[in-house]
Amino acid sequence: QVQLVESGGGLVQAGGSLRLSCAASGRTFSSSAMGWFRQAPGKDREFVAVISWSGGSSYYADSVKGRFTISRDNAKNTVYLQMNNLKPEDTAVYYCAADQLTVTAFRYWGQGTQVTVSS
Repeated sequence: QVQLVESGGGLVQAGGSLRLSCAASGRTFSSSAMGWFRQAPGKDREFVAVISWSGGSSYYADSVKGRFTISRDNAKNTVYLQMNNLKPEDTAVYYCAADQLTVTAFRYWGQGTQVTVSS
């Protein structure tokens, strides 16, 4: 059974930083792209970042470019999202995803972790 478990969310003041982790189990994703998405209250889920299977390529939503960094450790079957200079508009539930099917479609999803940024 494949599981993606996010951790690292919490409450932080604007300008602060958080590092999210997503540990995968049940199969290895070392040959699959992995990504992060988020969903704010009352809004649709939106793309945040994606990283290639090797970690050599990554892409970001314009809203987080220059502030967030996605990385992965294939030996640990884990993907990370370093979030710096957080803004109140970054408040959302953050989901990791694995095994990319299309630009925004992934086969596996985590349960999400809450990130709240206070002003």
